Amino acid sequence: MSETFNAIVAAEVEGKVKGQLQHLTLNDLPKEEVLVDVSYSSLNFKDGLAVSGKRNICKRLPMVCGIDLAGTVIESASDKYKAGDLVLANGYGLGENYWGGYSQKARINPDFLVKVPETFTLQETMAIGTAGYTAMLSVLMFERQGVKPSDGPVLVTGAAGGVGSVAITLLSNLGYEVVASTGRPETHAYLTDLGASSFIDREELSAKGEPLAAEKWVGVVDTVGSQTLANVIAQTRRGGCVAACGLASGFDLPTSVFPFILRGVILAGIDSVMATMDLRIQAWSRLATDLAKEKINNISRVEPMSDVPALAEQIVAGKIRGRVVIDVNA
Repeated sequence: MSETFNAIVAAEVEGKVKGQLQHLTLNDLPKEEVLVDVSYSSLNFKDGLAVSGKRNICKRLPMVCGIDLAGTVIESASDKYKAGDLVLANGYGLGENYWGGYSQKARINPDFLVKVPETFTLQETMAIGTAGYTAMLSVLMFERQGVKPSDGPVLVTGAAGGVGSVAITLLSNLGYEVVASTGRPETHAYLTDLGASSFIDREELSAKGEPLAAEKWVGVVDTVGSQTLANVIAQTRRGGCVAACGLASGFDLPTSVFPFILRGVILAGIDSVMATMDLRIQAWSRLATDLAKEKINNISRVEPMSDVPALAEQIVAGKIRGRVVIDVNA
């Protein structure tokens, strides 16, 4: 009989899809080329939706949840990796179309894997995780669009969340003046330590605003969507860039063409799921140089995989600060 291991598996129970801790064997895993001994995953908003069943994230069932993972290659039928390699994976439909990272063992397509930068431990890569990698993609988008620190302040919405926390840290370290939007005043000291220079209450951005407002931001990292995204677009300076990378408040966008045709504002979508491998490697290389090691510990904590169902409810309710690393072996 094959040795069993633990995983969080989403399945339909009494008409509802939820993720629960289950025992699997290697024979249960999909037929992919690389077998990974997973050490850590992390908790992301999408994971919260999938495990809690709040939204139809899993495209087939049963599904091992977890949109990212970090671990050690056990065996490989691909010449890209060998036993002992430290690897990570983000997106590519993990936890949606392909079995994901909330599992002590994973078989995965080698094309989904990135070698862990030498400067990071496996735990640190998941303290960054999909959220931090998405934040780095947003910073790279600013740079491609010519948004410089000397141009003016940048705004980060959903600032106390995972993407927001890493975005503030990165942007501040690169010399940007960072304004943080949050509805949780108790996080102000935490966000100041990460590099936020001032704050705006999220209520100021969530109410219906004018289609074209006073110019404030040269760049915006928006994790919220909906009316908040519409308002920050309307407030962005001429030629500025809004990096849209989340939908915590909703997927609608009640805006107008005015900011785009009268100010040349750029609305740039950040696709962390299917980003090219070249862009992924660039993002992780920049994280290795631009994200201060001491800040990684400030924005993260480690929790056992057995607590994922409860943590999923908390992140969907907006009660998680920073990043939560999931120890799949605890």
